[in-house]
Amino acid sequence: MNTPLAASVIVPAHNEAAYLGDCLNAVLASDLGHAQIEILVVANGCTDSTARIARDIGVRAPVPLHVIETPQGGKLHALRLGDEAALYGTRIYLDADVVVSHGLIAELISVLAVEVPRYASGVPRIARARDVVTRAYARFWQTLPFVQQNAPGFGAFAVNGAGRARWGNWPDIISDDTFVRLQFTPKERVRVEHTYCWPMVEGFANLVRVRRRQDRGVAEIAERYPQLLTNDDKDGLGVGGIVRRAFRDPIGFMAYIGVALATKLPGRGGWVRGR
Repeated sequence: MNTPLAASVIVPAHNEAAYLGDCLNAVLASDLGHAQIEILVVANGCTDSTARIARDIGVRAPVPLHVIETPQGGKLHALRLGDEAALYGTRIYLDADVVVSHGLIAELISVLAVEVPRYASGVPRIARARDVVTRAYARFWQTLPFVQQNAPGFGAFAVNGAGRARWGNWPDIISDDTFVRLQFTPKERVRVEHTYCWPMVEGFANLVRVRRRQDRGVAEIAERYPQLLTNDDKDGLGVGGIVRRAFRDPIGFMAYIGVALATKLPGRGGWVRGR
């Protein structure tokens, strides 16, 4: 169904009981204006109360909130199930630990209400971490051109119906957000002004493991989908950019470089929460 101002919000959730309530309540508190939404929570391979929390919130939700439970884990499997059940052509894919600002959902729906393929995301804000290394790393990381100038979409991204037609079923890949973002040229990607809050993992070791996974995800796309790389518009820092940032935030720079160097050492790259 293609309704001009409507979207299906798909939330894959694996053992996210500690975060899902804040995520869903923020979506439900959104100022939608004339837009319509449905929410699909895909509880995949959960051993905690994720599905129950979603159902409890759904009972009092002012919009349709459906809970899909599957014993099979894996985010890509959850995304497939969410897409299969989605009512609307416009899709907003939201990580279960993300908290959207009051106007983000409506703004995403508005900019995607066009016939041509479009991708959109908001302005990411990093949640304040408990760990001092993560706070320093995040502070420096937020100044990188990829985060500041583009619509990176980590944790929250959206496409309209024409945009979703760019790819078929979700492939088994590591970096779903990179895969989707690179389906679109820079001119087809829109960064809206409303924000969302995204948490980083806690602790040096977890930062290294996640950075390894991210690097593997980018390398995987380069190997399997090299044609997508023509749509990448990441600006490099250059020596001058690195030096300026290092002088402004030497502690953040040391945290960032320490993680980057440790990432090159042998080790595991699996997903961790660690928050």
